[in-house]
Amino acid sequence: MKKTFLFLIAALSFLLSGQAAEKAKHVVLIGLDGWGAYSVSKAEIPNIRKMMNEGCYTLKKRSALPSSSAINWASMFMGAGPELHGYTQWGSKVPELPSREVTENGIFPTIFYLLHKARPEAEIGCLYEWEGIKYLADTLALDYHAQAPDYNKHPEALCGMAEKYIKEKTPVLLAVCFDNPDHVGHAAGHDTPEYYAKLNELDIYVARIVQAVKDAGMFDNTIFIITADHGGINKGHGGKTMQEMETPFIICGKNVKKGGEFSESMMQYDVASTIAYIFGLKQPQVWIGRPMKQVFK
Repeated sequence: MKKTFLFLIAALSFLLSGQAAEKAKHVVLIGLDGWGAYSVSKAEIPNIRKMMNEGCYTLKKRSALPSSSAINWASMFMGAGPELHGYTQWGSKVPELPSREVTENGIFPTIFYLLHKARPEAEIGCLYEWEGIKYLADTLALDYHAQAPDYNKHPEALCGMAEKYIKEKTPVLLAVCFDNPDHVGHAAGHDTPEYYAKLNELDIYVARIVQAVKDAGMFDNTIFIITADHGGINKGHGGKTMQEMETPFIICGKNVKKGGEFSESMMQYDVASTIAYIFGLKQPQVWIGRPMKQVFK
C-alpha cells in the first residue's frame, strides 16, 4: 500500500510539472549541409535508405528563407524562423535583427539550452566542419563542441570524432554537422556526378556513426534524425526554388513507427520541436515549431 501511494504521488508530481514522458534516452542528429530532397531518388545511399525504410521520412521539409546556411541551422536548433531568432544571412554569427527573446547565455533559446536547463547532468555535444555552427548552437549549453580539421585534407575526421565521442561519453543529445554536400555543390554543382559521389561517401559515414552508437550500447534507446539545412541549384543556393528549399527529414529508432513517408507539412524549425518532444521538454512560447508527433508509436 505504501509503495502504491508513493508511486501515485510521484506520478502526480510528474504530471503537474508539465513534462511529458521521453520517447528515447538519446538523440543523434546528423545534418548534411546542402542536401536537397530532389537528390534522394537518384543517390546511391543504401544506409540512409535503410533508415528511411525502418522509420519515417518526408522529402518536403521546407527551409526558412533565405534558403542558406546560418539562417537554417539556426532555425533547426532554435525552433523558430529568422523573423524571431534574427539570423538572416548565409554566414550570420550574430543576429542582424534583435532576437525576440534571449536566455541568460545571451542567445535565442536552442534545443541544446532547453535540454541543459531541464537536465544539467545530460551530456550534450555538437561536432561540425563549418565554423559557423558554433555561433548558432549556444556553446554555453554544450558539454563539448569541436570543429573538425579541413575535410579536403581529412575527409573522415568529423566521422572519427563522432565515433570517439559517442563511445566515450554516450551523449544524450549529439549533433554532427557535415559541411558537404554543400561544398561540392558550390564547386562542381548540385545534381552532378560529383555531388552524388559525395552523398555516397557521406552515407558511409552515417553507417559508421550508427555502428558507434551500437558499440556504445546506446542503440536500443536512440533516435536518429538525418536532415539538412537547405538544398541547392546549379552552383548556389539561397533562392526560392524547390531544389533549394526542400530537404529530407528522416527519423528512426526507439519508439518511431516504421511508417515510411509522411504527408504532413514540416518546416525547418519543426526539427527542434520534434527533439524537444522526444525528451519530454516544454518548448518556450517564443518557438513556433511543431513536433512531428505522428511519426511516433
